[in-house]
Amino acid sequence: MKTKNIVTSGICLALCLVLPLVTGQIPEIGNMLCPMHLPVLLCGLVCGWGYGALVGLVAPLLRFALFGRPMLFPTGVSMCFELAAYGLIIGLLYRRLHTRVWHIYTSLIGAMIGGRFVWGLVRCIMAAGFGVEFGWQIFVTEGFVTAIPGMISQMIVIPILVVALSRAGIRIETRDVETA
Repeated sequence: MKTKNIVTSGICLALCLVLPLVTGQIPEIGNMLCPMHLPVLLCGLVCGWGYGALVGLVAPLLRFALFGRPMLFPTGVSMCFELAAYGLIIGLLYRRLHTRVWHIYTSLIGAMIGGRFVWGLVRCIMAAGFGVEFGWQIFVTEGFVTAIPGMISQMIVIPILVVALSRAGIRIETRDVETA
C-alpha cells in the first residue's frame, strides 16, 4: 500500500503541474476550473489525508519553481495552505464516513469549504502582517464566486473517478466504494 500511495501521490503532483497548462488554454474560464485542486482532492481520497496534504502543500511551490506561476506571494503561499487543507480534510472526512458514493460528496463539500476558509485565514494574516490587500469582498469573490466552475467540475469528476478506480479493483484509502 505504501508504494502505491507514493506512486499515486507522484502522479497527482504531476497532474497539479500539468493541468493548469491545459486549462490555461481556455480563455475565459481556464483558471476558474481550479486545475490544481482536482488532483489534490483525488490524492486525499485515494491515498489518505497525509499524502493529500503533502501534495497540496508542495504543488504550488514546485509549480512556481518550474514555471514561475502562481506568483509565490501572496497567491502561492496561500494556495499551499489551501490545497494542503483540501487534501487533509477530504482524506479525514472520507476515512471517518462510510464508503457509499454519496459520502464522497459529503467529504468533497467539507473539503471545499474548509480549504477556502483556510485560504481566507492565511490571506487575512498576510493582510495584517504584510499589508496585502484583502477583505470580505475579495474573500467571497475569489474564494467562492470565481471558483464556481471549478467546484462544479470537481463535484462531477471526482466521484466518477473514485467509483471507476474502485470498480477497476484499485483500493481507495483501504476501503472499497459501494455503488449502491
